[in-house]
Amino acid sequence: MSAWRVPRLATLLVGFAFLYAPIVLLVVYSFNASRLATVWTGFSTHWYAALLADEQMRGSALISLEVAALSAAIATVLGALAALALERFGGFRTRSVFVAAIYAPLVMPEVILGLSLLLLFVAIGAPRGFWTIVAGHATFSMCFAAVVIRARLAGADRSLEEAAMDLGAGPVATFMRITLPLAMPAVISAYMLAFILSMDDLVIASFTSGPGATTLPMRIYSAVRLGVSPEINAISSLLLGAVGVALLIGAVAQARRTNAA
Repeated sequence: MSAWRVPRLATLLVGFAFLYAPIVLLVVYSFNASRLATVWTGFSTHWYAALLADEQMRGSALISLEVAALSAAIATVLGALAALALERFGGFRTRSVFVAAIYAPLVMPEVILGLSLLLLFVAIGAPRGFWTIVAGHATFSMCFAAVVIRARLAGADRSLEEAAMDLGAGPVATFMRITLPLAMPAVISAYMLAFILSMDDLVIASFTSGPGATTLPMRIYSAVRLGVSPEINAISSLLLGAVGVALLIGAVAQARRTNAA
């Protein structure tokens, strides 16, 4: 066993370096004083200040945050209802069709989903903009929310719900007081996942956006086509930091719940 320890460790280190070395370089070069993204000339926070002064980038970031917050809320509610229907309402007649419709976006290429949504909005005459991006992101991320919440409901103790109903609680009261609190960790996780998916999406937003509704990934992609600048590294580093803080908060909250239990 010891003879294989060094090769396995080396393979692990190479794998981590392949995954995370580009991210580390991106963060390092965001503090580069040079206008060239790959030529280090000294440490500087100039590009973070330039980023804060970039009105277009700030506007796109605000649009992305608003779209992500709204679409994640819609996706979480719809995903929770879909998970509840699959786990608590038995084998209804159209169950297989319902399951296929929910899980289709998981395996469907984003370009196909984006093109389908574009054709739908054009057919119904809906003006493309902020709300069409919200609808597209909610459609895309709802399936992920349904998977997360359904897994939680499948492992929940149903005897608690049955006991509440035996004591006179109606379906709504049982859901609000028993089922929803049991599923709340999954609901929060589903919302965070849908939020991150929306913030990260480029393809669907490109098909469903319109004038005055340019998301942050679209703005970054447009800027990168003209050449990578340290300002792009700076905004990417800030996004990485935001994701890291969110993950840290989630881990701390989960640890406190575990200790309390």
